[in-house]
Amino acid sequence: MRLESVSVRYTRGGPRVLDDITLDLASGTVTAVVGGNGSGKSTLLKVAAGLRRPSSGSVRGRPDRIGYVPERLPANMRLSARSYLLHMGRVQGLRTADAARRGGELLDRLGIEGDVDAPISTLSKGNAQKVALAQAMLGGPRLLILDEPWSGLDARTHQVLVDCLAEWRAAGVVVLLTEHRPGTVAASADAVHRLHRGRLTEEAMGEAAPEGFAITLGVPMVEDRSRVMEALRALPGVRSVGENERRRICLEVGADRSDAVLAEVLRQGHSVFEVRPGAGGHR
Repeated sequence: MRLESVSVRYTRGGPRVLDDITLDLASGTVTAVVGGNGSGKSTLLKVAAGLRRPSSGSVRGRPDRIGYVPERLPANMRLSARSYLLHMGRVQGLRTADAARRGGELLDRLGIEGDVDAPISTLSKGNAQKVALAQAMLGGPRLLILDEPWSGLDARTHQVLVDCLAEWRAAGVVVLLTEHRPGTVAASADAVHRLHRGRLTEEAMGEAAPEGFAITLGVPMVEDRSRVMEALRALPGVRSVGENERRRICLEVGADRSDAVLAEVLRQGHSVFEVRPGAGGHR
């Protein structure tokens, strides 16, 4: 699949949101596009998915089975997670029974919490994101387009998504995703490109993110501090746990899991005093 000299303007004569972008997407690869909010990442994905026509340029070789995770589901979604996946499965050509079975399997794998028969609008951001991911995977897509797929996910589901990316790569699926934190995609992507002022540049994989992070925490006063440290040590991506001279807990975390670990320690009620790139001792 190839995006050839793609440019997009929102208004005639207005500035280019995307400016002469050429991007090759091979089967069995994961391509990540990083950039700040408003950089045009979502517009690029919509062009790749065929949801928006470029102002100039073309998209060639787009597979016919596409899974798409938007930046967010509609805020007033009245369908339940179960009903939505059943509907989307039938839209994608699955029989009713197959859509129901496959939807349930995906929700179980992604670890959805809450009532799957309640309106999606009542779910948390993370659980709504799990529903969006499930609908994209329903029909066995050959092209997966994911707009900041890790947004709102807990540590467990963060790792499930990493595992899914490896499986899709092995199955020859074309994966194009966006993220605003390079460290999140460093271990999963075959190529990382940065979008800035409408232009796309490839980043050297070795420079996309540090190998790990040193995270210093303050934890609530508890009787069994060793149990707290053991729980932190069990988090996916945590390489080591120790204490500094101020009795603050210090973690060494892999770059590919850093965001998920931070989200989880905050959820557990810990305070984050410092995050530094690279491995080594703590201050």
